[in-house]
Amino acid sequence: MGKGNYLSGNELREIFLQFFEKKGHKRVPSSSLIPAKDPTLLFTNAGMVQFKDYFLGLEKPPFKRAVSCQKCMRAGGKHNDLENVGKTGRHHTFFEMLGNFSFGDYFKKEAIEYAWEFVTEVLKLPKERLYVSVFREDEEAFKIWRDYIRIPEDRIFLLDEKDNFWAMGDVGPCGPCSEIYYDRGEEFACGENCGIGKCDCDRYLEIWNLVFMQFERKEDGTLEKLSKPSIDTGMGLERIASVVQGVPSNYETDLLYPLVEFGAKVSGKPYRKDPKVDTSLRVIADHLRAMVFLISDGVLPSNEGRGYVLRRIIRRASRHGRLLGIKRPFLFEGVEEVVKIMKFAYPELEDSKDFVVKVVKAEEERFQKTLEKGMFVLQEIVERLKSSGKDLIPGEEVFKLYDTYGFPVDFILETANDENMKVDLDSFNKLLEEQRKRGRLSWKGKGMVSVSDEIAELEKECPSKFVGYSELETNAKVVGIVKDGKLVSRATEGEKVLLILDKTPFYAEKGGQVGDTGRIVGSEGICEVNDTQNLTGSLISHHCIVKKGRITVGDTVRAIVDGERRRSIARAHSATHLLHKALKEVLGDHVRQAGSLVMPDFLRFDFTHFSQVSREELEKVENLVYEWILANYPVETYETSYEKAIEEGAIALFDEKYGEVVRVVKIGDVSKELCGGTHVSRSGDIGLFKIVSESSVASGTRRIEAVVGKKSLELLRGKEETLRSLSEIFQVQEGQLVKKAEQIVEELERTQKEVQKLQKKLATSELDALVRSAESINGIKVLTAKLEGIVGKELVEVADSARNKLGDNSAVLLIGTKGEKAGIVVAISKNLTDRFDAVELLNRSASKVGGRGGGRKDLAQGGLKGGSSFEPVFAEFRRLLCK
Repeated sequence: MGKGNYLSGNELREIFLQFFEKKGHKRVPSSSLIPAKDPTLLFTNAGMVQFKDYFLGLEKPPFKRAVSCQKCMRAGGKHNDLENVGKTGRHHTFFEMLGNFSFGDYFKKEAIEYAWEFVTEVLKLPKERLYVSVFREDEEAFKIWRDYIRIPEDRIFLLDEKDNFWAMGDVGPCGPCSEIYYDRGEEFACGENCGIGKCDCDRYLEIWNLVFMQFERKEDGTLEKLSKPSIDTGMGLERIASVVQGVPSNYETDLLYPLVEFGAKVSGKPYRKDPKVDTSLRVIADHLRAMVFLISDGVLPSNEGRGYVLRRIIRRASRHGRLLGIKRPFLFEGVEEVVKIMKFAYPELEDSKDFVVKVVKAEEERFQKTLEKGMFVLQEIVERLKSSGKDLIPGEEVFKLYDTYGFPVDFILETANDENMKVDLDSFNKLLEEQRKRGRLSWKGKGMVSVSDEIAELEKECPSKFVGYSELETNAKVVGIVKDGKLVSRATEGEKVLLILDKTPFYAEKGGQVGDTGRIVGSEGICEVNDTQNLTGSLISHHCIVKKGRITVGDTVRAIVDGERRRSIARAHSATHLLHKALKEVLGDHVRQAGSLVMPDFLRFDFTHFSQVSREELEKVENLVYEWILANYPVETYETSYEKAIEEGAIALFDEKYGEVVRVVKIGDVSKELCGGTHVSRSGDIGLFKIVSESSVASGTRRIEAVVGKKSLELLRGKEETLRSLSEIFQVQEGQLVKKAEQIVEELERTQKEVQKLQKKLATSELDALVRSAESINGIKVLTAKLEGIVGKELVEVADSARNKLGDNSAVLLIGTKGEKAGIVVAISKNLTDRFDAVELLNRSASKVGGRGGGRKDLAQGGLKGGSSFEPVFAEFRRLLCK
């Protein structure tokens, strides 16, 4: 247990789990930060999330008592307090939540007794420093604390609903809660009005919250007692560690302080010397943990959802590094330190470490470029406002820089201060809050289409039964016809409607697999089914055109799926599972499905991976898939509990919501995934498999497209025809095509070089005439000209020669065009570099036509949009030289 009373974070975590195991609780591992069974949440933000369906009564728990240490993330959606992290010693984005849970087993007395025993007898916290709060109407909990635990009444605080009443949502399970506080002493007090329920300072530190889930809140707001009340508790590991280890903040526990020291070492700025420095060091420490765990759990930087939160976390930490004087990427160096601290409880971090380092480093480098671009745009805004006599930067401009370019607001404030300007922060904050509201709305969960009350009633009375795993044809009854969003009794020839049957062999589009097509045949009419979708959670809609006669509600019909199309879809779907497994084998276990499309003999698979997949890697992937196809493994499907499937190693998709019973698709000993789609009987049924493309979808997300079965054969035949055509054009055998192509390319390159030499000679011969055309501006010899047929290196050489001929006090801007290409070069004499910067001159001039570039103070080059009028560029160049 450590030396003396000291307990490390790892020891604390284990002692807590063991304590409750001895009390009959099942130790449950931490679930992912991406909620596997709740797409309404951005992140797992509490210990109870993985048990939510047990509390709601949607699933029967396999155990009555549980204990866990859950990794949590609070940096988005309802808990979007990212900007506050670092300002105090106890707020975090990522943290660990210790919790014990009862599902209709023990209740208040035992929960309070266990908590008191743990903090006083196991952790040996002095009783005189402990206080509790209860909901003022919860007389039962009050009496347990006073009469059973024997805490004096003056140490029990009765608080209102906002402090001591917990609810899962506006409706559903809820109940009073009781909190345990630890008095850290007078030195942590905030002032005269300091106390529990009065302030939020660091003196009375809440260490444990015991939630007594005993009511269900109805739509009308009334509370109804639950037949089996439950317990949900939460104690932050970092917070209790700060108490046990006797340190003034979470950041000085052994869970976080090594990361604070990392930031201090890299920056050369010590902790506890300057409040601003302390804030930045805390931000870096907290955000390092968050980014490592998020990336390890499959989140990658992007511009939306979870990826956007991760990007903000990395960039916020990087920005605080810059505030400490660290101008280079450095966060990736701290990944190793996080893994060293946390691998005892989360050994999987060791496996993903190298991948995390790559992702963090690349995002830091991308942010560096963002800052450079943002500074250029900001400078343009400042100059434009100044030239019109304004000294206030509008909130809309600030928000654009912040939202579009990811440009830090404090950088804008610093620039404004340097330029003697003000910033409209009120407007900016209003726009920011509007964006946050939109973000919160976008995470209210995934659902089916909005339906009328009639359709909702139909769903209750006649939910669709899917029989398509074993049948492609079945007799069924028409229970509903939907036209223009409303239920009708009949559909006649030519009408487009949605047919709802009591049972159907048609697969509704889901999990990336497209919906079935086919026919629905009745005694009085025939319908052509063009698509199948889920109208609601349990109503399957057949998108039909009545081709003949009429269809009436109540008709008995024959539902017939297009069998050949279904089989070709099944080939592609089974191939997708093999592809997923092969990618994990070749690229690493960090590969996770990020989206898919399964069509007849075609598949598109999006997956998390940081770099382009090389040709050699693609060949390995393809070879593995072929190997498994040729092995002709049996494809089995079976149903089991979600927990058992995961324990068996089945892959689940984080954005899918799974019920208590899940369907597992197993291909030999190779692949095992949770999947509701249709598949082949044996892997050999897939036939030919060929990857046709690999590309980028977004930062950290790649896409592979592949064909199987007949489409593979069509692809190969198409390539054969292309080779035959090329052989005829070049009049050589197919085996000689590459050699012939190389010869032609060599001839073209020789011709191009000769043309470039001639163009360069022509440009040089015109050089004297160009130099003579130079004008004098502000005592500077200025040459601006447009040259046809010369770009790139040759344009630079001509500009350099012109500058040398002009000598000191010279400035040259040349624009070269060649076809649709346009290049720009700025060269200034060395003696002018103390007054002007060639890069700045080029960028500010080129910006008039959407161009930009880079280089040295005396020579810069860049690109322009071809076909533009370049006179504004020349005019801006001359204007800048007048300063």
